[in-house]
Amino acid sequence: MKIPTNSTDNTSSNSYWIRFLTRWSRNHGFPFDSATNLNGPFDQLEDYDAWVAEMADGDNPLFFAIVDRERGTAAGVASYLRIDRHNETIEVGHLQYSPLFTRTRAATEAMYLMMARGFDDLGYRRYEWTCDSLNEPSRSTALRLGFIYESQFRQTVFYRGRNRDNDWFSITDGEWPELKASFEAWLDPANFTEDGTQRTELHAALGVRER
Repeated sequence: MKIPTNSTDNTSSNSYWIRFLTRWSRNHGFPFDSATNLNGPFDQLEDYDAWVAEMADGDNPLFFAIVDRERGTAAGVASYLRIDRHNETIEVGHLQYSPLFTRTRAATEAMYLMMARGFDDLGYRRYEWTCDSLNEPSRSTALRLGFIYESQFRQTVFYRGRNRDNDWFSITDGEWPELKASFEAWLDPANFTEDGTQRTELHAALGVRER
């Protein structure tokens, strides 16, 4: 099994809307401004700036800049974290998107590419998503992307003056081949009209994945 590396992962040859994913650095800047609602325990952009700059020097979490084709600039930030080589599990998280990137097919493709790298290139068995149980947008996104809800860990974190419960979602390597084919069918430009409207919606392409 391979491990995530610091090198550029150029995806231009096998993606439609993402130019590449590359190790994040300050040279990429931030794909948002002080008016953006930041995910996580950050009240100011400066707080996030200092935190991600420090964390980006490490390898777990391993931060990536998401560069889209249309603008050629960083449109989002994402990371692999809780990287467990022994048990072959990996999580995606620390997502921050530009308002122009949120809820676009490029944003969906970025998450697909992160999954594909985790399963196909790196050989992990389990791909995870965790979030605050009160973070309904994150929960909805996980389900929309084909993750299966597993459980809730109660009082996992104490922050902002309250106990936080964490919800856990996952995709396994056994589920990935079918999910991958569904993503590729949905991402095909033929699935979109000239104005970008989906012919088949993502939830229909991926099917119902609950248990």
